[in-house]
Amino acid sequence: MRTGYLAGILLLVITGISSLFWYHELKYQLPTPVPQGYNDVKPGTPLALSSVFGTNPDKPLFLHFFNPDCPCSRFNTKHFKSLVKTYGKEVEFAIVALVPGQPTTAQEIRDKFDLDIPVSFDSTLTARCGVYATPQAVIIDKDKLYFRGNYNKSRYCTDPASNYAQMALDSLLLRTGSLTLNPVAFKAYGCELPV
Repeated sequence: MRTGYLAGILLLVITGISSLFWYHELKYQLPTPVPQGYNDVKPGTPLALSSVFGTNPDKPLFLHFFNPDCPCSRFNTKHFKSLVKTYGKEVEFAIVALVPGQPTTAQEIRDKFDLDIPVSFDSTLTARCGVYATPQAVIIDKDKLYFRGNYNKSRYCTDPASNYAQMALDSLLLRTGSLTLNPVAFKAYGCELPV
């Protein structure tokens, strides 16, 4: 009787730990499910968004899709800031903050990143750019989509061999021609968009 009771408690503890592990780690290792009715936006698709952000249309525009409630978005903040610091003279940067129902201001988002860049709360930009998860990077060059994808294959943006957004920026700025990346770069990982 006592053995059965201890086995039940042990099973309950293991189930609880497994559930927590799934919620906090494993689910972010899997691709984000593609929503019904999703329309893929291909590279080369016209996207004239410089006027939306008040940025220089002669420079590439890098959009950072960010949800402060998404652990993956919070983990890549340092990496995004390093991209702004490294490429900020050659590329315009902006944040698309996806925070439905939260009274957040553009200045609060800028303060969170400690960056003085444009912030938009326009959720229609997700469909226009083909984004359905956060964090995601979108690079627009000459009013056309150049890259939409992940920052890194690692949730914590710690694997330099898979800094996809940075590789896309390098390819664009060096004008190397076609952008060839691992398919993982284009499959969304992270948090589903908030509704």
